[in-house]
Amino acid sequence: MPTPAEPLAKLGFLTIGLFDGDHPADGHESTLKIIELGEQLGFDSAWVRHRHLQYGISSPVAILAAATQRTCRIELGTAVTPLGWENPLRLAEDLATVDILSGGRLNPGISVGPPMRWDEVRQALYPDTADVEDFGYERVNRLLRLISGEPATGFSGVAGIEVFSDRVQPHSPGLRARMWYGGASLRSAQWAGENGMNLLASSVVRAEESEDFADIQLSHIRTYRAHHPDGAAARVSQGLVVIPTDTASSEQQAKYCAYADSRLARTTAPQGPARMMFAPDLVGSSEEIAQMLYAHAAFREVDEVAFALPFSFEHEDYVQILTDMATRLGPALGWSARTAEGR
Repeated sequence: MPTPAEPLAKLGFLTIGLFDGDHPADGHESTLKIIELGEQLGFDSAWVRHRHLQYGISSPVAILAAATQRTCRIELGTAVTPLGWENPLRLAEDLATVDILSGGRLNPGISVGPPMRWDEVRQALYPDTADVEDFGYERVNRLLRLISGEPATGFSGVAGIEVFSDRVQPHSPGLRARMWYGGASLRSAQWAGENGMNLLASSVVRAEESEDFADIQLSHIRTYRAHHPDGAAARVSQGLVVIPTDTASSEQQAKYCAYADSRLARTTAPQGPARMMFAPDLVGSSEEIAQMLYAHAAFREVDEVAFALPFSFEHEDYVQILTDMATRLGPALGWSARTAEGR
């Protein structure tokens, strides 16, 4: 648990991978270069989001497959893959393939629920089965069983000249232990613990027992660990938007502050019928941000983080933020950069 006397063990970052719809290659290349930079700076992990029918990464598995060939050490994850858009068997094949390509570095994060803007996409996504699709936890269980190597069919053997397996191929034995659940509610936190998954503590949570973001996130972490077989040792990665400004230009600092100010109103009270609470963006020097984090009740419960990069900045802004994060903020939290040989 990080305190000034207990170092942060793992530092990661999350990117949305925005691109120009008229020139999408540039944005995708920028994302890959950011992941490469993360490895060079010693980050433990790089994570990508899903953005379906938007100008962000729609196929994180494809992006991470490319990243496996341009990196050799940094762990690669999704935060998160909404399973409502996926066929669990096909996703299990893709995830296992990328995990094999990466040498066992993949950390898939997933969530459940109907696809975003369901009424508008249901006809395109599930034209024949929309009314019978199960978007609950059983969809996760199907994926976990397939990744674990349980049979997908009742047949294996030779048919003609072709050889068939009864389980997903390739099989990556260590992948199940690196599956994460992105939880935004107490129910999800409990379910993730009961089912032995790792927990991505979201920067967007449901205001159920409190209207203080840190208290809500803390309750999710404690509920999760109370129901996980590993108890206090169960893995949790905390998600927050963090923007260090140590080496930022005056123009960049003004942009960052304006970005955080534009989003502040949604952090002060629950939003919408679902009563969602958003974490305030942390902007300032690394010393100032470290103090904010040590005062954050949920941060004191974890020893690894995946700090989110803002959505709409330029490539050079991300380079500055990541560099400050790795060379200034991380050390201020007791973290040390990884090398190919380890820490």
